[in-house]
Amino acid sequence: MRRTTTALTRTALSILHYSGVGALLAPLARGKGVIFTLHSVRPEPPQAFEPNRILKVTPDFLDAAITTVEAAGYDIISLDEAGARLKADTPAHPFACFTFDDGYRDNRDYAYPIFKRRGLPFAIYVPTAYADGEGELWWLVLEAAIRKAGRVRAMLDGEERTFDTRSLAGKERAFATIYWSLRNGAETDLRAAVRMIATDAGLEWATLCRDLIMGWDELRALAADPLVTIGAHTCRHFAVARLPEEEARAEILESVTRIERELGRPCRHFSFPYGDRASAGERDFAIAAALGLETAVTTRKDVLRAASSMTGLPRVSLNGDFQKTRYVSALMTGVPFVMRDAAEMALAATRRLRGGARTSGARAGSATRPGAASI
Repeated sequence: MRRTTTALTRTALSILHYSGVGALLAPLARGKGVIFTLHSVRPEPPQAFEPNRILKVTPDFLDAAITTVEAAGYDIISLDEAGARLKADTPAHPFACFTFDDGYRDNRDYAYPIFKRRGLPFAIYVPTAYADGEGELWWLVLEAAIRKAGRVRAMLDGEERTFDTRSLAGKERAFATIYWSLRNGAETDLRAAVRMIATDAGLEWATLCRDLIMGWDELRALAADPLVTIGAHTCRHFAVARLPEEEARAEILESVTRIERELGRPCRHFSFPYGDRASAGERDFAIAAALGLETAVTTRKDVLRAASSMTGLPRVSLNGDFQKTRYVSALMTGVPFVMRDAAEMALAATRRLRGGARTSGARAGSATRPGAASI
């Protein structure tokens, strides 16, 4: 299903780009600008089994994407300047921000040199437990365990299930089933289940964070460059919407406070882990606003429009399945998101009409059906 959806999306974006429709409608649909979501930047090609490949792009693609954005007339700016422009009523050039979640060391090794050479700003959002070397990159641990194992045992919804993972197809089925089942549950259950899978596979899951994520000394050195903004990303990378309000507040506040203490400067920007509607909602946007954050970003897919909440900003993903500049060009026009919203509104209206018709039909039937009056 994912491959089919990806192929259809690529085709639609290509049509928008090559037909010129995206460029034609861009002035009406692009809003004030766009914030791009990225994670890892590495040069090697994906492995045969790498379900998290969408979280990785190559340095060459990143460089080409930046060129594409600048060629479209966008200013590439910092989050501080983006906040000011979003609040301003006066028209300005469309702008773009490049943001990286989680604090991968490859952001420093491969992404930073590209931005430094061009003299352009970017931001990295860091969960504080990750910088401590104590975080759980459970999605990567799950992938590594399934890649290694020929058989996987997992606790899903309170039931132990076993998956045959000797073949590539078996590994892909197991990852998809386990990943989404766990994502829909409690974070503590999720992580316990993945630790069990990793232990069964003989995988040293606790070392992965230290191997892949920058520590505080590395972050301090990188943040010394004014081009680099370090934002908060909670303490433990939990979906805050699924936490009680006070715990959600603590995850946000403590991560901001820790980054300020470690780096010796204000932390004004935040990224919600996972960032989808089930992981961050209006309550959480209000918490971020009450804590005085300048911006907070989600992974809800859209460009920046006038109605965008400063602490619930959408982003556009630059991911490993879409490493062509034509996709970047089409997405930043905003047209795909206008079309998506229109389709969703039409579908919702159709459902309402069908629901009304069924209700009317049921009422008409009950009035004419023999014996209805006595029921």
